[in-house]
Amino acid sequence: MDTQTFLFVIEMIGTIAAAISGIRMAAARRFDWFGAYSVGLVTAIGGGTLRDLLLGIPVFWMQSWWYILVTFISLGTVILFKHILVHTRILFVFDTIGLALFVVIGIQKSLAVDYAMWVAITMGIVTGATGGVARDILLNHEPLLFKKDFYSSACGLPRPVVARCRCAVCCVRPPSSLPGCLPYTIRGICPSCSPIHQI
Repeated sequence: MDTQTFLFVIEMIGTIAAAISGIRMAAARRFDWFGAYSVGLVTAIGGGTLRDLLLGIPVFWMQSWWYILVTFISLGTVILFKHILVHTRILFVFDTIGLALFVVIGIQKSLAVDYAMWVAITMGIVTGATGGVARDILLNHEPLLFKKDFYSSACGLPRPVVARCRCAVCCVRPPSSLPGCLPYTIRGICPSCSPIHQI
C-alpha cells in the first residue's frame, strides 16, 4: 500500500467516524434521516473544507464522490445499530477517532504544500475540530470540544508524531513504515524513530 492510498484510507475511516457521531447526535435529537444525514455530512467534511480553502487547494470532497458515499454508509450503520449507537456514550469514541485522524490528515496536507510546521499544526487542529463544532452549533449544543479534556488530548497527540517522527505520514519515508506507525500515534511513540516526547 503506497502513502497516498494509506492516507486516503485513514481519511475514509475518519470520515465515517465523524459522520456517525454527527448522525448519532442528530438522531438523538429526533431529526429525520435527511436532517441527520446533513448533520453527519457537515461533521465529516466541515473541517477539511475550511482547511482546503485556507490553504488555497482544491476542496477534497469535490474531487471524489467517496465522501458522500461513506456518509450514506454511516447513516445506514446508525439506522441498523440505532439501539447501540443512539442510546450509549459511544459517541465520544467515534468523535475522538475522527478528530485524531483528521488532525493527522490536516498536518500532512499542509506540509505537502510546503507550509511551515506551525501552520501545519494549526491546520491540523482546524481540520479536526471544525466539523464537530459546526455539528454542535447546528444541533444547538455547547460544543463538546470546549467541555471535554479528552478531545484536546486527541487533538494534540498526533502533533509530536507528525512533527518529529520521520515516517511517511509527512511524506519523507517509504510507505511501509506507515501501518506500523499509526497505532503509536495515539501513544505518541513511533518504533521506527528515536523516542518522541510530548510537546
